Amino acid sequence: MKTSENNFDDTFCCSPNRSEQSKPDQHLGFETSKEVGTKRCNIPGGTAFVGTNFPKMKVDGEGPLRKVNIKTFQMDMFAVTNARFSEFVNKTGFVTDAERYGNSFVFVDLLPNNTAPSQAVSAAPWWRVIDGAKWNAPTGPGSNISDACDHPVVHVSWNDAKAFAKWAGGRLPTEAEWEHAARGGLGDVQFPWGDKEPNDVDFFPCNIWQGEFPKVNLQKDGYPGTAPVTSFEPNGYGLYNMVGNTWEYT
Repeated sequence: MKTSENNFDDTFCCSPNRSEQSKPDQHLGFETSKEVGTKRCNIPGGTAFVGTNFPKMKVDGEGPLRKVNIKTFQMDMFAVTNARFSEFVNKTGFVTDAERYGNSFVFVDLLPNNTAPSQAVSAAPWWRVIDGAKWNAPTGPGSNISDACDHPVVHVSWNDAKAFAKWAGGRLPTEAEWEHAARGGLGDVQFPWGDKEPNDVDFFPCNIWQGEFPKVNLQKDGYPGTAPVTSFEPNGYGLYNMVGNTWEYT
């Protein structure tokens, strides 16, 4: 979400990415929120694992597994909801990158049947460029978040997330901090809950696709799109939904 309109990077397998450097940050002259508005978990420091020796997609650059030292820090227990992001926008007047560019990417199956033809990303044609798609109109003009106040906010760029974090009195975690927190104290495991793979039969620990991607979504986890941020079991550090839940938009 960081370049001029309709200039995309196809080197990512599942989600699109704007290929040029981001525009300069907006002037963040607003006051920090006096109310954190969410619960936070203490994440213990120490030796942490980052990456993996068995990357599923080498293009993502996740290998090899290495160890780093992490200081103790805090992280929000839940993903930022539409309700909380709305409070941020209402109090600061912040304008997201998607709003400034005038479009964003939406997963094709979530678009209304009467949606006009739109540009697809060549390497990931299930993503469509939708004019007017933004955080409070997730599938474009005419859509809204009235029934998704407790769902995670979508169509948010790194610039937007950085601004929100500053307003909320915190900062964005580093990649190493995020991975350490996501592992929930379990060490070298594949998922926040351990090594057991989600399946399409009886194990649905997070909100991801069930069925033949991208053609058939069985919705065995109960959600065709995003899920409320309190869905599913938290990991060992008490953090909810550290994987899944945001594949529908970018």
